[in-house]
Amino acid sequence: QVQLVESGGGLVQAGGSLKLSCTASIRTFSVSVMAWFRQAPGKERELVASISGNGASTFYADSLKGRAAISRDNAKNTVHLQMNSLKPEESAVYYCARNPVDTPYNRNRKDLYDYWGQGTQVTVSS
Repeated sequence: QVQLVESGGGLVQAGGSLKLSCTASIRTFSVSVMAWFRQAPGKERELVASISGNGASTFYADSLKGRAAISRDNAKNTVHLQMNSLKPEESAVYYCARNPVDTPYNRNRKDLYDYWGQGTQVTVSS
């Protein structure tokens, strides 16, 4: 049974940092694109960052460029998202997800993400 389990969310003051982690029980983890999405109340789920199977290619939403780092450890089937200088408007539920199609054109296609975690709440206080 495939499971993605996120951890590391919580309450942080504006300007602070958090590191989210996701552990995935996926046999093909090392050849899967992994990503973090977030969804705030009343808003659509948005792609925050993604990383290719070998870790060589990463993507960041414009709002996070320069403030975030996504990384993965294929030996441990984990993916991390380090976020710095957090803003109150970034409060949301953050989800880890898997996309089995690891090609440049398809890595960030939301419709290809087939497994999702349950989400972890990040709250940034002003």
